[in-house]
Amino acid sequence: MLELVTRGDAVIVKVRVQPKASRDAIVGEHAGALKVAVTAPPDKGKANKAVVELLARALGIAKSNVELVSGTTSREKTFAVRGASQRQIEALVSGTA
Repeated sequence: MLELVTRGDAVIVKVRVQPKASRDAIVGEHAGALKVAVTAPPDKGKANKAVVELLARALGIAKSNVELVSGTTSREKTFAVRGASQRQIEALVSGTA
């Protein structure tokens, strides 16, 4: 189960990133984090940008509403998401979003 926390108007989401994957996709859940695969390499922030774009597209929100909070150079990242509810984010795991 995803570990989500609401802080003010944002939902804090832990994300485990798999860079250089064969496709961009939300794969499921891994140890309380949203598991995301992106085709971008972990080079100069390209994978981070790809994750922001994927999350925004999947949730139907603007990219500016998805902010990387920590984990810039790690596979384990934390994002603050505005404009989406915890329920919408949880639905990404089951593919019902």
